[in-house]
Amino acid sequence: MVSVPSPTHGTHSVTAVEQPPVPVKLVIAGGFGVGKTTAVGAISEIRPLTTEAAITEVAAGVDDLTHTPGKTTTTVAMDFGCITIDPTLKLYLFGTPGQDRFGFMWDDVVEGALGGLVIVDTRRLDDCYAAVDYFEHKGIPFAVAVNAFDGEVHHNLDEVRWALDVSDHVPLVVFDARNTGSVRDALLVVLEVALSRAENTVAG
Repeated sequence: MVSVPSPTHGTHSVTAVEQPPVPVKLVIAGGFGVGKTTAVGAISEIRPLTTEAAITEVAAGVDDLTHTPGKTTTTVAMDFGCITIDPTLKLYLFGTPGQDRFGFMWDDVVEGALGGLVIVDTRRLDDCYAAVDYFEHKGIPFAVAVNAFDGEVHHNLDEVRWALDVSDHVPLVVFDARNTGSVRDALLVVLEVALSRAENTVAG
């Protein structure tokens, strides 16, 4: 409650109007089966919208299932979820499809995004090159999150940075796509990078 002066009755109290949280769009990208859908599902405060389709025999012949033998579905358009970080900020999360053949959808999914999180599986780093190249080409701030499958990563972060050829200003973190807190921390890193870029742009 706040008090405001009244010309006839001294002061009276009125209820401050609460502002809705600021909406921020973030994109979660990466190769096939790296954990994008899992990450959105782990943190979303609503039931995530997914566009999962069964992996057919034809698709199985195209997509490498060597490291994901139990995977039976794949994202064919996008994933969507949201999370309220605090009363002032709400993140809207859009997950891209991982296969190159769905790359034509990326421009629509990414439009208006403040930043991106590129998820990496260190067993197959080459699967995420397209996502890294996309964000760099578009000039969109991003961070790289190494998904610790079964609690393990096969290369340390310095090796991953060298393999992806990303500059020092791109943060690299290790996270668990199944863990809510871990996903939240990774997304906050993206926010920090995006806000720092915006501040530098204004200052410049």
